[in-house]
Amino acid sequence: MPLNESDTRAELIDPALRGRGWGKALIRREQRAPGRIDIVGAGGRRGPRRYTDYLLYARWESGSKRPIAVLEAKAEGYAPDHGLEQAKRDARHHHVPFAFATNGHQFVEHEFATGRTTAPAPLTEFPTWEDLHQRDLKQKEIDPGRKEAAPLPLPPHKSDRTYQSAAVYAVLERIARGEKRALLSLATGTGKTHIAVGLLRALRDSGHLRRALFVCDRRELRDQALRALSNEFKSDAAQATTHNPEKNARIIVATYQTLGIDAEDGDDSYLTRHYPENYFTHIIIDECHRSAWGKWSAVLERNPDAVHIGLTATPRTYEYVGDPDDLDTAADTLITRDNHEYFGEPVY
Repeated sequence: MPLNESDTRAELIDPALRGRGWGKALIRREQRAPGRIDIVGAGGRRGPRRYTDYLLYARWESGSKRPIAVLEAKAEGYAPDHGLEQAKRDARHHHVPFAFATNGHQFVEHEFATGRTTAPAPLTEFPTWEDLHQRDLKQKEIDPGRKEAAPLPLPPHKSDRTYQSAAVYAVLERIARGEKRALLSLATGTGKTHIAVGLLRALRDSGHLRRALFVCDRRELRDQALRALSNEFKSDAAQATTHNPEKNARIIVATYQTLGIDAEDGDDSYLTRHYPENYFTHIIIDECHRSAWGKWSAVLERNPDAVHIGLTATPRTYEYVGDPDDLDTAADTLITRDNHEYFGEPVY
């Protein structure tokens, strides 16, 4: 009689993983993954909870671990690729580059960078964590020796939800490749401010954070961000007011209105008077989809060497309506009104 799923894991999969160098410290079993949510009228209905069978980790030279793959297990009577679609779905949630499925005898692999799915192979040939780690770095063109990659060995933080850690890591990967812009698109209530704190914490701990600006468009968002940042950075986080730019703080929280860049006819003299060009090394634009598009780009243009990170629950695109021969004139408008054009596709 074929083994059931539980026995397949215990008697076939676990020993095979150990034989390929996946020790206990590199495996998290039954990791919670998001369930289905159905829209019902004006509300939603949450489906049953789901769990990732195996979340596999790789090590950095520093000893820090990072999620590298999802492995979905099925009873030995199933085809080896039976759980692959579920593995791919969970892999996207965890922001890992590889998804695997197995029946305890054979496995199949899906590699997101290439879109390639392998033919079934014996589980005794399952990749080692070193192999997956090096393949991923090569595909993403990340050189661990580059200074921009220093924040990547990201220690886990006990207050982070899985997807929040994944979002932070996705931005750090973009920075590690030497890119200066990243967009995070997460639904309202998922903790974008918490993610921003995690990003700045990782940059600080790696020695990359010198001065950061967190920009938002409403006082309640400013106050929320300041509370969260102050819990982590204490007096190193402060708000800029019309009377005090708080230049002694490492992290400044400000509204567009304070900076004078909240409208087409706004006066950005506050920005130019208090903060020289490239004063900030990192700029986070909260709710970047609904801010005052005509002028807010001034803070980015004045800090071209900084890393620009956009946070949004509703990515906005803009279609230029006007003289098609006059697109050069509209270039600035286009680039500031289209999140994807300016920041690129969401990294998470």
